[in-house]
Amino acid sequence: MTKQELIETAKAMIAAPSCCQDLKTVAQAWIGAVGTAGEKAAADALLAELKEDVCSIDQVIPFFESPRAVQYFGEAKAKEFAALAHKIKADGGKWCFCDACAAGAKLLENADSFAC
Repeated sequence: MTKQELIETAKAMIAAPSCCQDLKTVAQAWIGAVGTAGEKAAADALLAELKEDVCSIDQVIPFFESPRAVQYFGEAKAKEFAALAHKIKADGGKWCFCDACAAGAKLLENADSFAC
C-alpha cells in the first residue's frame, strides 16, 4: 500500500462506529506524525494497538453467540452476525468483519508499508 492508501484506510477505521477510542487516538497520532521525525514511533504504536484491538473471527464468534450480543444488537441481528462470522470462517476468513476490524486488518496485513 502507498502511504496515502494507509492514511485513507486509517481514516476509514477511525470513522467506523465500532472503532474503540484507544485505537482512534493512536491512529490519529500516526496520521499527524506522517512525514515527521516522529512517524516511526507513531507507526510502531499504531501497529501495536492494532494487534491488540483487531479481533479475529474466532474471537467474535463467541461474542455474537452470547447473551451480551443479543442484549446489544437484538436477537435477530446477533444471530445474523453469528451466521455471517461462521460463514467467513468457513470461507477462510481470519478477521472480524466490522468496519473497524476490516480496516485494521488491512493495515496489519500491510505492516511492511509503514516503513519510514
